[in-house]
Amino acid sequence: VEGLFSSFDPHLKITVREGKVFSYETPAFEEALSLPGIQIISESLEENALFRYGQQQVPVRMKGVSEEFRLMTDMDRLMIDGTFRLQEDVVNYTTLGAGLAATLGARPGFIEPVEVYAPRRNVRVNLANPSTAFTTAYLQVGGVFSLNQPEVDEQMAIIPIALVRELLSYDHNEVTSLDINLAPDASVKKIKNEIQRLLGDEFLVEDRYEQQRESYRMLQIEKWVTFLILAFILLIAVFNVVGSLSMLIVEKKADILSLQHMGASNRLVARIFLYEGWLITFIGILSGMVMGLLLCLLQQHFGLLRLSDVPGAYIIDAYPVIVKFSDLLVVFGVVSLIGLLTVLYPVNNLKKQLTTVGSMQST
Repeated sequence: VEGLFSSFDPHLKITVREGKVFSYETPAFEEALSLPGIQIISESLEENALFRYGQQQVPVRMKGVSEEFRLMTDMDRLMIDGTFRLQEDVVNYTTLGAGLAATLGARPGFIEPVEVYAPRRNVRVNLANPSTAFTTAYLQVGGVFSLNQPEVDEQMAIIPIALVRELLSYDHNEVTSLDINLAPDASVKKIKNEIQRLLGDEFLVEDRYEQQRESYRMLQIEKWVTFLILAFILLIAVFNVVGSLSMLIVEKKADILSLQHMGASNRLVARIFLYEGWLITFIGILSGMVMGLLLCLLQQHFGLLRLSDVPGAYIIDAYPVIVKFSDLLVVFGVVSLIGLLTVLYPVNNLKKQLTTVGSMQST
């Protein structure tokens, strides 16, 4: 998933907190964009528009980009038809999301251009002639891309930023975002914090995780919900430990009496069963973690559990798994805590029984 986002999202994205567009020709931006480690800077200007092709009319998210966008993204890998082009000679091109291209019925190489209708800024709608509230342009379809994200594939069209500025009457330096790619050895966190300091609270600087905040949040929620469900199943399963230890105590009554006759105190007897319960717990934890780790590594490297028998039906063919040391520690800690607390119940009952029997014998 991270690789999928990294092929389209920049390392850092600068947007304005209030409003839609901003100008970056200021001393603060000049200093921020000249920081060591910044490799590529691409302008981006997004706006809603209406695309018309033949009899089809579709509202789209029009993303105007500069030529640096080609260097910043891995569009060649995302293309499924045609090539990524912005402008050749006097011809403007658009690269459509796969879902949008299917809805319009447009493909690269078709002679008929796509008509673009963008709302004029600061113009009141003339009800007698509503078409005057829109500016029009024509685009040839250069290619079709797929990011396997419905909100992008079904709505986005990438076009030259100069055309978007012309349609919407924006100045040459106005953008909705500045996209930044860093050098391989640059620290994303360090440069992000430095840019934020230079630009102030008026602007928002986001890394790739923050740009896809909702997607990563859903992945984390899915992970922890699965963990809680399995922890609940474990909580039910520990009753087997309680039952096994209780049966063991009943079975060893004769041995308990022998220990007491040899001088063992009630506390020592209870401690023996406590340690035995903990031993059972830790043997179960370690064997379970070894088996689970082995299965996860097999899935991670060989993809034994597949999502579909048809290659390419999903973004990934096998159920995604990755082993993290922090996750192993969390699992070990939670299972150990539940197991250790569970053992205390039958041991405390044994201690009470031994105390009661001892009191009766002394009287």
